[in-house]
Amino acid sequence: MINLIFNPFPNLETERLLLRRVVNKDVEQIFALRSDKEVMKYIPRPLVKTKDDALAHITMIDEKIDTNEGINWAITLKNNDKLIGIIGLYRIQPEHFRAEIGYMLLPEYHGKGIVSEAINEVVNYGFASIKLHSIEAIIDPKNFASEKVLQKNGFVKEAHLKENEYYEGRFLDTVIYSIINNM
Repeated sequence: MINLIFNPFPNLETERLLLRRVVNKDVEQIFALRSDKEVMKYIPRPLVKTKDDALAHITMIDEKIDTNEGINWAITLKNNDKLIGIIGLYRIQPEHFRAEIGYMLLPEYHGKGIVSEAINEVVNYGFASIKLHSIEAIIDPKNFASEKVLQKNGFVKEAHLKENEYYEGRFLDTVIYSIINNM
């Protein structure tokens, strides 16, 4: 049976990072992430337009944690508590021992191995603590940076779905990558 209890909140730590709970004081950085057209380029979701929208996003993250439906962490550097990105496990399917991983990072932190380090820790948490069998990542096929980081972390391409998602008047392809727990 999988372990979907996120209380107390599980802070995670890597060599350079502390993954902690997203809190209301992170509103500026959540707004910066979710309102940035470049950051959101491959994520078919509306841009946040106000700080209230960003606070509503934080509330939604909290509700998923409180109901044990999903979990998101603020990605921070150990020497600075400022949120620089978010990473999470959601769309958890307990009956299939499977969840989806998602992540985003402020542009000034791209290319430094931060997402890769965070993915590795969250995957380890998903397998060791939640007892997941597999974790998937669903990406836009043009998101080559995300594809590269997933491959670097042991994810394998499972499928390329043609025009399976409709967003803003057009059909979009998605690619599914996954990693299996071989522990």
